[in-house]
Formats: sequence, C-alpha cells, structure tokens
Amino acid sequence: MASQDLDRLAVLVRDRLRQRRGRQSPSRRLAGALTDLAETGALTPGARLPSERELAQAVGLSRGTVAAALNQLCEEGRCERRHGSGTYLLDMPSVSGILHAGPVMADLSTSVVPDPSHLVLPTLDPADLMRTSSGHGYDAKGDPRLRALLGGDVLITGGAQQGIDLAARVLLRPGDRVLVEDPTYVGALTAFRRAGALAVPVDLADPDAVTAAIARHRPAFVYVVSVNNPTGAVAELSHVAELARAAEVAIVEDRTLADLVFDGTAPVPLAGGHPYGTVTVGSLSKVLWGGLRLGWLAAAEPLLARLAEVKEGSDLATSAVSQRLAVELLESNPVAAWRAELARRRDHFTAALADRLPEWSWKQPAGGLSLWAHLPGADTDRFATLTRRYGVAVAPGSLFSPDGRHRDRLRLSFALPPELLDQAVTGLAGAWAERD
Repeated sequence: MASQDLDRLAVLVRDRLRQRRGRQSPSRRLAGALTDLAETGALTPGARLPSERELAQAVGLSRGTVAAALNQLCEEGRCERRHGSGTYLLDMPSVSGILHAGPVMADLSTSVVPDPSHLVLPTLDPADLMRTSSGHGYDAKGDPRLRALLGGDVLITGGAQQGIDLAARVLLRPGDRVLVEDPTYVGALTAFRRAGALAVPVDLADPDAVTAAIARHRPAFVYVVSVNNPTGAVAELSHVAELARAAEVAIVEDRTLADLVFDGTAPVPLAGGHPYGTVTVGSLSKVLWGGLRLGWLAAAEPLLARLAEVKEGSDLATSAVSQRLAVELLESNPVAAWRAELARRRDHFTAALADRLPEWSWKQPAGGLSLWAHLPGADTDRFATLTRRYGVAVAPGSLFSPDGRHRDRLRLSFALPPELLDQAVTGLAGAWAERD
C-alpha cells in the first residue's frame, strides 16, 4: 500500500478506534473499526489491506493485536487471506447512501455531531430507560423529566426536522408564502416545499426589507434561524418579532444551534417579543448526538395543542428510551465543554484552509458546526462531485437557497476531529488544483 494511502487509512482507523472505546479487547475494537470503514465505503470491496506490520505501526497497536483482528474478520467472512499476496476485503453491503461517487474519507457535507465519543456516558441499568410515568411509554407530549429540563411546557419531537415539519403542516396551506433568509437551512426549505408553500428570500437583518416583504407577500410565517445554517452568523433579529406581531404574522424560530455560540452570547428567543405567534424549535442533535433523534417545540396554547395533535396522529409518541437516556446525558454533559471543543476545531480547520487554500474566503462563523466558504470562479455543484474523488464530501451552496443561488459557495462542517479535518483539507486542495 502506498505511503499516502496508508497514512489516510491510519487516520480513519484511529478515529474509529476512538469512537469504539469501551470494554472490548483491542483486537475486537480494531476489527470493528475496519468493519465500520468497509460498511461506509471508506474501504472498498476487493481492496488489499496493509500487512500486519504496516497496520500495527500505522495505528500504534501490537502486531499480535492486528493479526488477531484480521483473523476475526476472516472468520466472519469479511476478509480472505490469499497465499503470498495478503489479506483482501470481501464484498459486503453498504449502509451509506452518500457514497454513490466513491468512498468518502471525510464527510464535511453534513453539519452534525460526527459521533458520540465526546459524551460522558452515565452508568445505567437498561430497566431505568424503560421506566416512564405512563408505564406504556406513549407520553404524547414527552417524558416529564426531559420536558422540565427543556423549559417545561414543550412538545418533544423526533428531532428539529420533525418540529419544522409539524410547524409547516399546522401553519401552511398550498400556495402560502414563507419569508426566509438566503441562505438558510436546507431541511426547512424541503419541508416548506412539501407543504406546497413558496419560500421567499429576504434580508431579515434589515427592518425595512422585512416590513416591505410582509406587506407585499402576506406570509403565513417568517422562518428565523437564530444561528444561521449554513453561515454560522448570529444576527440581532428582535425587530422581526416586533414587525411580525404588529402585522399578525407568525414566526417559526429555529434555535437548533443557539447553544453553540462561540463569539458573544446566544441570541434572545424571539418568543418574548411575539409570545402568542411564535413556534420555537429546539434540538439535542447538535449538543448531544443526532442518533437520539430528539428535539422539541414550544408555543403558546392553543397552538401547542394543535402541534401535539398533528404529531400524535403521525407517530403517537417519541421514543421513551431515547428521552430517558437524554435526561441522563444532559445531567452528565454540560454543553460548555462541547462548545469549547467545537471552537477549537473551527480554529484548527480555518487555519488549515487558509494555509492550503488561500484563494478561498469566508467570515469566521460565530456559532454552529460549519463555515460558508466562497470559491472564486467555481461552480460548486460541479466541484462537489470532484471532491468525492479525493475522499471528501461537501455541500454546494445552491442547496441552501430557495432560488438555487450561491453556486460559488460551499458549506463545510468543522465538527470532525482535527486529524480528519487535516486530511479533508488535503483532499480539498487536491481537488481545487485539478478543477477546470
């Protein structure tokens, strides 16, 4: 295996080993790490694995541990040893839907917590996770303990995406208008389109622009993201609440990233300025882990009751087990530690980008998990295809606009560990050098 390929594989294996910390033996952890990489496409069927000596040196394990891990994979039918040639990965089904154009070493396209390894895990008896106030687990508004931690009278949802979808289903009718920032969160744009509504871009930071847009379009609501996704910008938008209240227009405020503000303080909730017309969307996906699939909605009655009714007709209730686990995780994991780690990764990533790709530019994101990069003269829809050949997935800017604008922009997540971010920047630099 070429030195560069071995170095890249070593980074991926070490990252997977970090995620698999626990009580497993070193060989079992290594076998699991290699299996993970095969299932996500980072290792392709038919690939020759490094020799035991090469892999042991690259990942800092003993040769005996590596030999035992490869033996386990061969026994499980995932690898085969070919006499005089080495160990090869056999074909196995892929569980990832993002790798159609080849294996991805670093996924910068999804603005998510990359894995739960940053969490302090509580010691739990599984029975504790199944104790609910109702007994049957179908608590329509959610677990009382979790609701209390999140502010009391809230509706627990299956992530912020479900919350946005519920708000759209309750507040929108086909043909309605929604005022949005441009760029904005792609998941919200998808929900609005599904409801048959038209997203209208407006500069929400400009009171005059908001006033004119409300008068012209008479929107069903204004969608506000407290920490912009994709840009990471934090703007003062209290005037939006005042203007919407005066015009009797609702607000849906997405506060998914509000706890991840690095520079300055978190924006004040807009519900204070428009208490009877605001739906507030929150999530635990960015501060704990997306796999919990937990978010929440807050609104004044009777709007909250309408949201709860629509949700109950959709899925009856959110997972009681996830909610009980979230309570324990929230009590064991102050968000400040994760916020500080994300700020460190942001600074590491932007320094690496500035060094390797000086032509690119961006505003330092004040919050969130991603930055919004400008690539001069580039068509990022095409560039996103090219980066996959270098093992890096990116999100082109056109995804985040209701009109398909920003084709010279990329959203790049900086949430991965620094070693993977360095590898990603190397891949991006290679793709940039090859572009037309």
